[in-house]
Amino acid sequence: MDVERLKKMASSVRTGGKGTMRRKKKAVHKTTTTDDKRLQSTLKRIGVNAIPAIEEVNIFKDDVVIQFLNPKVQASIAANTWVVSGSPQTKKLQDILPNIIHQLGPDNLENLKKLAEQFQKQAPEAGATTVQEEDDDDAVPDLVPGENFETAAEETKP
Repeated sequence: MDVERLKKMASSVRTGGKGTMRRKKKAVHKTTTTDDKRLQSTLKRIGVNAIPAIEEVNIFKDDVVIQFLNPKVQASIAANTWVVSGSPQTKKLQDILPNIIHQLGPDNLENLKKLAEQFQKQAPEAGATTVQEEDDDDAVPDLVPGENFETAAEETKP
């Protein structure tokens, strides 16, 4: 390409006269807040109300507890919908149990008793298997009568 043709192409990019800046290409940014806005609009349509002053939310799932500290909690009783938003932490039930006993009601205390019974059943079984394994390690097999290691080693040598 020659210089004249380049100057002609460069002059067509300008938005104003000879002394103006070139037009910059507009960068299109895709925002991640669109999903959040759609979710909030859907929740508003359902009729969700914010519940203030909740310090902690625990969601129990098998032996794991998903814990939210200082979450934003919204609820719609009519739609049977609860929204808990915040940063979750996954913890084991044994680690969190002493801190949440005072939060449990009478219904949950029975469930807690069942969990305690399950842990007690699992603990003796685990202890019994370790004792058997230790006994197996201590037992040394007896030698076959009439044989010793020296003769067996000499026979295998070429």
